[in-house]
Amino acid sequence: MSHFDSYRRRLLGAASATLAGLTIAPGVLLQTVQAKADNEAASSQQRWGLLIDTNLCEPGCDKCVTACNQEHGLRPLHGPETDAQWIRKVSLKHKQSGHELHMPVMCQHCGEPPCVDVCPTGASFKRADGIVLVDRHICIGCRYCMMACPYKARSFVHEKLTDQLPRAPRGKGTVEACTLCVHRIDRGDDNTACSEACPNTAMTFGDLKDPASEISQKLAQLGGQELRKKLKLDTGVRYQGIPA
Repeated sequence: MSHFDSYRRRLLGAASATLAGLTIAPGVLLQTVQAKADNEAASSQQRWGLLIDTNLCEPGCDKCVTACNQEHGLRPLHGPETDAQWIRKVSLKHKQSGHELHMPVMCQHCGEPPCVDVCPTGASFKRADGIVLVDRHICIGCRYCMMACPYKARSFVHEKLTDQLPRAPRGKGTVEACTLCVHRIDRGDDNTACSEACPNTAMTFGDLKDPASEISQKLAQLGGQELRKKLKLDTGVRYQGIPA
C-alpha cells in the first residue's frame, strides 16, 4: 500500500467517526456495527460460519428468507418491490441424472474476500472473526464489490428507505449484504435468524475454529464443500450434499 493510500484510508476512517451520529430516518442512526462491547474488538480466536445440508433443504421452503427479511427490516420481493435480498433460495438440476437440490445462498464470508480487495475506500472489510461487512459511512456506491463477488450476494440501495430497524441501519446509495446477524453475535446469541427459522435444521451456525462446536463436529463427520471452491476464497459458509 502506498503512503497516499494509507493516508486516504486514515482520513476516511476519521470522517466516518465524525458522521456516526447522522440520522438517516426518524429514530435510526447510521452507525457502524460494533464488535461486542465498545472496548472489546472481535476476536480472531473465532471464525463464525454456516453449514447448510442441502439434503434437508426442502423445495419451496423459504422460511430462512422470510426470517432474514424480518430480522433486518427488508421488504419481500413481490410485484414492483425492488428492495435488497440478503439471502435467496437457489435450485439446481444435474443435466445427466436429473437430480435436483435446493439451497440458500448468501454472502459466503470469505477468508479471502474479493469484495474487500477491490473496494477503493475500505468500506468493505473483514472482521477478525471472519464476518465480512460494509461500512456505509465510507461506501461511495461504486459497486466494484458487487462485480467482484462470485456469489451475486450483494445489493445496492437505490431508493430512500423508511421504517428502518436500529439493529440494521441502511442507507441509499450504499451496498449491503448478509451480515451473519452480527448484531446477534455481538450480544452473545448463538444463532442467526435464518438458521433459527429453518424447520429441518438444514442450517447450522457456529464457530469453525472450535472443534467442540456443532458445526465443526458435523464438518468432521461428513465434510462440507465450498461454492466455487476452485477460487480458493476459504468461505465461511459450507454446503453438504453438493457435488465435490
